[in-house]
Amino acid sequence: MTSIDLKRVYRDHYTAKRTPTIVDVPTRPFVMIDGYGDPNTAQEYKDAVDALYPIAYGFRAAIKAATGDAYTVMPLEGLWWVPNMADFDPTDKSNWSWSAMICLPSAAIATMAAEVIPAVTAKKSLAAGPAARFEHFTEGVAAQILHIGPYADEAPTINTLHEFIDSTGHKMVGKHHEIYLSDPRKADPAKMRTIIRQPVTDV
Repeated sequence: MTSIDLKRVYRDHYTAKRTPTIVDVPTRPFVMIDGYGDPNTAQEYKDAVDALYPIAYGFRAAIKAATGDAYTVMPLEGLWWVPNMADFDPTDKSNWSWSAMICLPSAAIATMAAEVIPAVTAKKSLAAGPAARFEHFTEGVAAQILHIGPYADEAPTINTLHEFIDSTGHKMVGKHHEIYLSDPRKADPAKMRTIIRQPVTDV
């Protein structure tokens, strides 16, 4: 049996510095749940997070059974957006749409998802389980930066990232993306590490 540290395999896209950089992120498989509303108050978001972790571990068990390989379950991520991204305000989350998601290894496939998601949903009685889906997500070229501290204090870091995008001659496209390197269910807010990423294109 091989134990695979996916954070090392995907290292270039799951580490970041406190100064912005440009990365090119390939297509990868994810388990995802969509929703709407402030993640700090919406029960829908809490249910999604509570469902994604056990489903991700369900994929891990299925892949280990099929291949003999174990791997580290990846961190929670989120895509966040509003109808007009020019109006995206990190201090007002009440009208945000979101996709909560966890990256999976390449061994995860649709036929596996068709078995794992309903099985884990039923076994764990997951409220948001029926909304979970398997999807290959493509991000491409993006700017990213590391934020350390509470989510509520992200605005200055986001502004730094956006200023960097403007200064390098790029244009923001797509959805605001966050990768929660610290488990939000357990971590000290002051020490939480979050990659903030924004897809870009040339102007």
